Amino acid sequence: MRTLAAFLALVLLVSGCTRVQRTEAWERGPVPDRGPAAELRLGFFPNVTHASALIGLEKGFFADELGATTLVPTKFTDGATEVSAFLGGSLDAGFIGSGPALNAFAKSDGRAVRLVAGATSGGAQLVTTPDIDSPDDLAGRVVVTPALGNTQDIALKTWLVETGLDGRVEVTNRDPAQTFAAFTKGEVQAAWLPEPWASRLVLDAGARVLLDEAALWPGGRFPTTVLLVRAQFLAEHPQTVRALLRGLLAAESWAAEHPAEARTAVNDQLAELTGKPLSGPVIERAFAGIQLSHDPIVTAFPELARDAVTAGIALRPVDLAGFADLTALNTELAALGRPAVRDALN
Repeated sequence: MRTLAAFLALVLLVSGCTRVQRTEAWERGPVPDRGPAAELRLGFFPNVTHASALIGLEKGFFADELGATTLVPTKFTDGATEVSAFLGGSLDAGFIGSGPALNAFAKSDGRAVRLVAGATSGGAQLVTTPDIDSPDDLAGRVVVTPALGNTQDIALKTWLVETGLDGRVEVTNRDPAQTFAAFTKGEVQAAWLPEPWASRLVLDAGARVLLDEAALWPGGRFPTTVLLVRAQFLAEHPQTVRALLRGLLAAESWAAEHPAEARTAVNDQLAELTGKPLSGPVIERAFAGIQLSHDPIVTAFPELARDAVTAGIALRPVDLAGFADLTALNTELAALGRPAVRDALN
């Protein structure tokens, strides 16, 4: 009997260990403040809509504020991959589109990530071939977005429903670089894209702007890129998150004071990351359509959550309770004598 009991105890022990190993990071419960992190793994895209991230990296604002914490920049080209990195615990913070940000929160039942700041407002357009003069002209055409369920994909599909074009337009998903090539070959006739790709299609491929997404939002402001932090990392290393936010605020302020140098800094990063800089006219046009802002415009997220349902990406609007935690951001803003950012979601 003792042998059987010992065997059962061993089975239970092994089963328990297996469960602990498979437990996701957000299921482990509250953790204590462990002080500054040894490293910060930071995600971003090589897009102009991630200009604050690119400036922070190029000019060293993040590294300066992080001090002894090693910064590990991680490039992503689509939101789904970045969401997987967050949920898998291999990413601590990341600049990401509003659509994937909501997806990360929803997939983890509101436990994995927290919205801690904004980064960019604006910078997304529906561009088409010159023969398309109105939304009705899109019927029977192919319209491309960067990825299924990404910020522009949700925006396009919501707009198609609202304009009565749902089901009358073929929506496909391609990497923006592939979309550019396909557009020049006549394989696609329209695309809803973030910067710099909208500007590249207009200036380098002869596209025209059918709709600027800013026209759909009050005051033209909507969250294109925001800053997420893994909830466990925020709990364990609040000092590190505050340092990251100081770097973000420094990058934003520097860009406002040095607009020409900011464009150069972003272009230098894009050249390093993609192997080729943007032309002067493209970087100028792309910057003209964005606003660098630490305000994540949280009041837009209930609408964005409903849009995901309208677009057929989600079955129901995600419960946003706990999504935004702007405590660290407002603490840093107060230290600079600047006004707090609203954190109410309705």
